[in-house]
Amino acid sequence: MAIVCAAIVLVFVGFGVWGALASDPFSTSANGCVNVTLPGSTGGSLMHYCGADARKFCHSSSVQGQSPLAVRARPQCVLAGLLPSGSPSPAASH
Repeated sequence: MAIVCAAIVLVFVGFGVWGALASDPFSTSANGCVNVTLPGSTGGSLMHYCGADARKFCHSSSVQGQSPLAVRARPQCVLAGLLPSGSPSPAASH
């Protein structure tokens, strides 16, 4: 019985270590892919676009202005190389 319990504990410890150390492919935007995480009252949502979809998203009206999506998406579009790093915020341009 003790051996079974030890094996179960070892499996859970292994999963814990793996979960803590494994890389997250959606953690940052790069190489033409955009990842935007939006917080919500019941959790969050992840927006992930690559290639033509990412270019379309980064140049859409959703990324303009000061909405929570725009504020979070613009830096991710820059990281993905889809917007210039000096992209003016709409508040700065008239």
